[in-house]
Amino acid sequence: MENHKPQGSAKEYDRPMHTTEHILNQTMIRMFGCGRSRNAHIERKKSKCDYFLKEAPTAQQLSEVEKRVNEVIAKNLTVTAEIMPKNKAAEIVDLSKLPDDAGETLRIVRIGDYDVCACIGPHVGNTSEIGRFEILNYDFADGRLRLRFKLKREGV
Repeated sequence: MENHKPQGSAKEYDRPMHTTEHILNQTMIRMFGCGRSRNAHIERKKSKCDYFLKEAPTAQQLSEVEKRVNEVIAKNLTVTAEIMPKNKAAEIVDLSKLPDDAGETLRIVRIGDYDVCACIGPHVGNTSEIGRFEILNYDFADGRLRLRFKLKREGV
């Protein structure tokens, strides 16, 4: 289950930024073989995600992360959600971060054919609603990479 910490009410929660978190997570998995973010703080202006890696990524690798996330966004992928029994969800997503009190049905969110995970948060309907992803800065210490990022949106 996505481990996000929405600020304020669901009404204030930023759908483009949260959807971007999913894309970033899948990009990190594909590039580095790590798990999804273990700690995320998602807000409209800027957000952060922590990943656990064996070694520090290079600036070139992080530039490639930014490029790949933007390529996925540019594909205008449809974002869908479906409710399914937990045992069926376990066949397609990692449920290791699922809280103990989770029910017997889960909400599974898909971003085209790029990402799928259990998540309760709000998302855009299509990646065309996101904008441009930019890594602001990052640091690596004790195996933890912290990425800070924002979205550049049209008209903003």
